[in-house]
Amino acid sequence: MALALIGIVAACGPVPVEQAELTCLRDAELAQRPRTNVAVGIGTGFDGDTRGFGSVSVDLSGDYLMGRDPSQVYDRCVQRRSGQPPRRPLADQPGWTG
Repeated sequence: MALALIGIVAACGPVPVEQAELTCLRDAELAQRPRTNVAVGIGTGFDGDTRGFGSVSVDLSGDYLMGRDPSQVYDRCVQRRSGQPPRRPLADQPGWTG
């Protein structure tokens, strides 16, 4: 029982700063703008009938709604997850399109 508890507590600890930067990049992107995904298609059922289908999803963050600066969201997220500041600012992160 004690070993299981130690494993659970260890999983809640800080992550390496590199991993936190990658994870927090998504938070910064969602602070800048919502992410949407639309899927549309046509298929046939077992009875041979043709059917259309579609879906729409929207990822919307509270940071976006509150008008928070994506750079500050990123910095706070990395600090919270890793216990360290980012190694480089958001604008210098590969993959940042802000």
